[in-house]
Amino acid sequence: MKIAAYTDKMILVRGGGDLATGVIHKLHQSGYQVLILECDRPSAIRRHVAFCEAVYDGTAEVEGVVCRRITENDIRTQCRKCWAQGEIPLLIDTHGKHIRELEPEAVIDAILAKKNLGTSRDMAPLTVGLGPGFTAGEDVDYVIETMRGHNLGRIIKKGSALPNTGVPGLIAGIGKERVIHSPAAGNMKNICQIADLVEKDQVIAMVGDTPVKATISGVIRGLIRDGSPVFEGMKIADIDPRAEQKKNCFTISDKARCIAGGVLEVLLSCGVLPGTEKSVRNENL
Repeated sequence: MKIAAYTDKMILVRGGGDLATGVIHKLHQSGYQVLILECDRPSAIRRHVAFCEAVYDGTAEVEGVVCRRITENDIRTQCRKCWAQGEIPLLIDTHGKHIRELEPEAVIDAILAKKNLGTSRDMAPLTVGLGPGFTAGEDVDYVIETMRGHNLGRIIKKGSALPNTGVPGLIAGIGKERVIHSPAAGNMKNICQIADLVEKDQVIAMVGDTPVKATISGVIRGLIRDGSPVFEGMKIADIDPRAEQKKNCFTISDKARCIAGGVLEVLLSCGVLPGTEKSVRNENL
């Protein structure tokens, strides 16, 4: 989708992982001018649906939308060029040092670090935090629930999202077993690839000299980038027990789309419309 750049106003999203990408993709398709801020070494698992891969490759495409890495040289001009081409710009800015100079209409913190890494309400007229680590009305204006279940995607205008349990949501009745954590510290050497079908106990990668085995049978839904340095216990892979769902490895998840809907509702309800310059905090959400 090509976007007419009516103004320099933008929606700034911190983070470009798979859940953040669901939000970014929806906002872009809805006509918003989005800029992604990402760290210099993102460690996405679901890499085929994560715009942060542009940090390494220069570009990343998800469901027909291209994200392009830009430099710190004349950021606004590069953003306008990307938007005019129907692309989403991504800037490496781990600590958000450029946020205030860019004067975004809204800041969405989609880092999903389970804690606030520096986002504050004074960064933009409207601020939104995804998941635990934020308090609506204090460090951000609104929080979006990210835990699977009845409240997924719900807008929180006072208080915080549910705390992180450390237990993955169930898929086909399987929870923590489907997520693989590194058995050692070292560099990843992938043997299998995302979308490969694997059997339980099959070696899918190596961390140094230590094998990484599939914890269940299914399709590899996510696998950290080959060569990535990892620490013991770090999440490095995700297996979907539904082998027939192989195509899902290449599309935005239901969870990401649900969260994206909550973000879009906040923007629209607060008057942050594509191509407009004025927003208000909506106390009636």
